[in-house]
Amino acid sequence: MVQGIIFDLDGLMFDTEPVWIAAWDVAFSEQGLSFRHDLLPQFFGASHEAIGKIVDVAYAGDVRALAAVKEHARIGREMMLEQGAAKKPGLDGLLSYAAEHGIKCAVASASPKELIHAHLEHGNIEGFFSAIVAGDDGLPSKPAPDVFLEAARRLGVAPASAAVLEDSALGIQAAHAGGFIPIMVPDMVEPTEETRKLARFVCRDLHEVRNLLEEGRL
Repeated sequence: MVQGIIFDLDGLMFDTEPVWIAAWDVAFSEQGLSFRHDLLPQFFGASHEAIGKIVDVAYAGDVRALAAVKEHARIGREMMLEQGAAKKPGLDGLLSYAAEHGIKCAVASASPKELIHAHLEHGNIEGFFSAIVAGDDGLPSKPAPDVFLEAARRLGVAPASAAVLEDSALGIQAAHAGGFIPIMVPDMVEPTEETRKLARFVCRDLHEVRNLLEEGRL
């Protein structure tokens, strides 16, 4: 059995995408515009700069649209801090199983500490985590494995005996590069064949991850 589990946050533990989408609506509404939801597929995995260019073209250079892009992160963050996001199916059961069997848990996310703690508090699961590595810790971003390596160090477990749960291709690449056990639980985007090759398992939800533990496959 693994000695540690390292969890990504957005899309893995919490269904944050609906909140970020709602923030787009609010941001554009504040500028007197309607947000075009057909643009969303182009946003997935795109940088803030790239999203700005997409919006600039779609709204024909309207300065109000670019202002909305700038305000989106602030609005989404405020919404997250105030209301949190729904927990993904199976999270509570997996955390309880880990606690009952002495498996240490950590969070490794690009989100800032304040936002991570808010999610854990809203979800009433703070007590399950022994370590948190956040975006404002200043470590290189995924696909570099640094955030996972630091989480394992803080847990006191070797990468080879720790599972990393991720919903993104970059996260799976980082886990593989660090010598962890990569497990993908897809959220908005299904894994490519390349990602499937890097992942030890691809699970439909966190219930399946718990099943792997119960069956002794992890």
